[in-house]
Amino acid sequence: MLRSKLKKLRAILKESESALVAFSGGVDSSYLLKEALETLGKEMVLAVVASSETYPENEVKDAVKLAKKIGARIKVIKTFEIDDARFVKNPLKRCYYCKRELFSKLKAIAKKEGIPALFDGANYDDRLDFRPGSVAGKELGVRSPLKEAGITKAEIRKLSKAYKLPTWNKPSLACLASRIPFGTKIEKKTLGMVGNAEDFIRALGFRQVRVRHHGNIARIEVFPEDLSRLLKHRLKIAEKLKTLGYLYVTFDIEGFRSGSMNPPKSGAR
Repeated sequence: MLRSKLKKLRAILKESESALVAFSGGVDSSYLLKEALETLGKEMVLAVVASSETYPENEVKDAVKLAKKIGARIKVIKTFEIDDARFVKNPLKRCYYCKRELFSKLKAIAKKEGIPALFDGANYDDRLDFRPGSVAGKELGVRSPLKEAGITKAEIRKLSKAYKLPTWNKPSLACLASRIPFGTKIEKKTLGMVGNAEDFIRALGFRQVRVRHHGNIARIEVFPEDLSRLLKHRLKIAEKLKTLGYLYVTFDIEGFRSGSMNPPKSGAR
């Protein structure tokens, strides 16, 4: 089954002589970039990393390092979704405005470089998630080869491990805006609070961390098996997060759930 999916993926990639890959350094886009390089050749693939206030700075740096290690041509751009009043209002379509900003810039780069194909790393599992941003991708002609080939996240991790990519077991990523409840205004200060809080907790040895922002309350999510260890660090975590501007610091007894801030009808808890 996986072999046939991989064959389909490579056929999709070969349809274009060259491709631009929206590269975040996460599990999916790292595997897609590696496969595109192997299929099309290094000179025919351009990896573009987007930097903005909604994405952790250390992740941007890591993405650039990884792209260089893989051997890809790379370009770093700045996106300004935070300047879009529609995005700042944080409606359910928030991700649409963010991806519209990103993909519009990528499309312009692809056109300037004479690159016919624009790819993102969405996988087959993503079809079940609440992802308004995928609409923006369709509108701008962005393709998702992994999704088209029916390759799941678990399969991507398996294939990444075979390629010895360091991202094969990397925790899932999401933009910092996803920590803020829909309807709550997105501000640079808030994004900074969330980013700094997560960096601090991650530095204590937690692989997966989400700090959900609820006004003056920080709700921390880690893997369920890490909850007891989180409690051991509770005082230093509370002290640090209070210096960042939070009045109350709590943790979620259910542990980390991807998309836990999504609207109920999307299927997320």
